Amino acid sequence: MIKNTISNEVLNELPLQYFDGEIVLIEDEVGIVKMMEEINGESIVGFDTETRPSFKKGVTNSIALFQLTTHKATYLIRLNKTGVTSELKLLLENESVLKVGVGIRDDLRGLQKLTPLKPKGFVELQTMATEKGLKDFSLKKLAGILLKFRVSKRQRLSNWEAPTLTNAQMIYAATDSWVALEIYKKLVTLDSSRVVDADA
Repeated sequence: MIKNTISNEVLNELPLQYFDGEIVLIEDEVGIVKMMEEINGESIVGFDTETRPSFKKGVTNSIALFQLTTHKATYLIRLNKTGVTSELKLLLENESVLKVGVGIRDDLRGLQKLTPLKPKGFVELQTMATEKGLKDFSLKKLAGILLKFRVSKRQRLSNWEAPTLTNAQMIYAATDSWVALEIYKKLVTLDSSRVVDADA
């Protein structure tokens, strides 16, 4: 059985997990074209974005990084260097490629600020989790409940527009979109009758 919520205390006792597969950093249009060739035929990808934090009230920055995880690799596209190319736009508007993530409304809003976009094929994991009877919806909590590990959020407020991303930043970013894909796989197979109240 799976409990529908997880406390911070229980979550903090779970082992830390990071993405340990291949990470492909993309900083130009040539890299995007190559990525599109490599992911051709994929039907489901994990998805996330990162934005340089603003510590001034009312000031928001543009999305700097766009992450996609396939069963082979994670691609980190530095949108602050590449922009949203026509190839990327095709992917974002392709309903036959499912792009799964947590809290994607803000991601899509941010992408639409960069280019006119009609997003298709996006799957909100929080909606799926609700339908299965879960009560905690953050990426961190869903990972704890469904995957039995925790992910670090330490790099979240780092500078995603830095000239060079650190290894820690790249692993953090890759982990977020990879975990989204793993949560989706788990939710698809989860029978809601196996979800029980945490207090039960």
